[in-house]
Amino acid sequence: MLTIQQIKENPELAVAKLAVKGFDGKEAIDEVIRLDNERKQQQLASDNRASELNKFASQIGALMKQGKKDEAEVAKAKVAELKAEQKEMTEKLSATEARIREILLTVPNLPNDMVPEGKTADDNIVEKTGGKMPELDDKALPHWDLAKKYNLIDFDLGVKITGAGFPVYLGKGARLQRALIQFFLDEANKAGYLEVQPPYVVNEASGYGTGQLPDKEGQMYYINEDNLYLIPTAEVPVTNLYRDVIFNEQQLPVKNCAYSACFRREAGSYGKDVRGLNRLHQFDKVEIVRIEKPENSYAALEEMKDHVQGLLEKLGLPWHILRLCGGDMSFTSAITFDFEVYSAAQGRWLEVSSVSNFETYQANRLKCRYRDGDKKTKLCHTLNGSALALPRIMAAILENNQTPEGIIVPECLRKYTGFDIIA
Repeated sequence: MLTIQQIKENPELAVAKLAVKGFDGKEAIDEVIRLDNERKQQQLASDNRASELNKFASQIGALMKQGKKDEAEVAKAKVAELKAEQKEMTEKLSATEARIREILLTVPNLPNDMVPEGKTADDNIVEKTGGKMPELDDKALPHWDLAKKYNLIDFDLGVKITGAGFPVYLGKGARLQRALIQFFLDEANKAGYLEVQPPYVVNEASGYGTGQLPDKEGQMYYINEDNLYLIPTAEVPVTNLYRDVIFNEQQLPVKNCAYSACFRREAGSYGKDVRGLNRLHQFDKVEIVRIEKPENSYAALEEMKDHVQGLLEKLGLPWHILRLCGGDMSFTSAITFDFEVYSAAQGRWLEVSSVSNFETYQANRLKCRYRDGDKKTKLCHTLNGSALALPRIMAAILENNQTPEGIIVPECLRKYTGFDIIA
């Protein structure tokens, strides 16, 4: 969440930046400033009352030693009165602080100056394009037909045992899926990311820590009896490893990668945009997460983008990078770059990765901090990215690499699959 310092330094700028995300923040910003001023007055009054309380409390023992019992009783009565007042002041202060936090939890992150204005995905900017477009004939099949033809994925079985959006991978389809996971993890390890294996369920505090709550309850699977959530991405448990952590400056950066299944309710429309692997309720993904000093986070963001680009180039897929406009960004992000691959048989671009810098927004919720050279405690910057999400990568590989003889496996995966072609 935003810090009060961010808001009070330039309230007008905060309101203007929030408008880039399509959020009318004036009322919330004004209320936070008013409440913070009230909080400061309450804190001062509480401190003064505490000082007065200590003064009278310290007199009691001395008066008793001097035999001044009546005066000691008067002091005791005053102490009791001051304690009651102090308790009331503390409760008011806590209520004010809670209200400030409640408001701040509803305010999105401020977009970075590089974020373009715009309301929808049509306003995103194509920053970079690469890879060779495949040339397919008129008989080319979409991946859901290829999956059936080569017995790679059974969508109907998934519906039978669970419901729509939960496919069953079979034979070479399962091996190709596993190959992609291992390839992505190995590449992340080569790039210096420490692999972790996180839980697939998180508590409410973790959801609030990374900003899924209170923004995305409707998209998350909730386990009512235990008050737990299935993770929508490994970003949530991995970033929460550092909740309430204060790093020494020398411990940064932290670079983690993690494979996990991801669970999203993803209520949506019907049609080719959500058919097959295009939109699932359960899917696999390798995530990269970084904790950085603020002055290094944008260099780290470029490294992460280069890493994802390198994966797509090794897979031989046509790709482009989008710089998202304010209206298409997430609640928590300061800037986001989406990677999309071209799916030739569908004739459309498919999102396979988002790489984001959250600056101090998540860190403030998490209380993820570091001590600088002057021993001052500062908020870290957090970043994460998909490296990569598997379903649409799988779809593009199947569609783009189809030939009359079968589906050609990308060379970088063959040592993991044990086969060069799916026929």
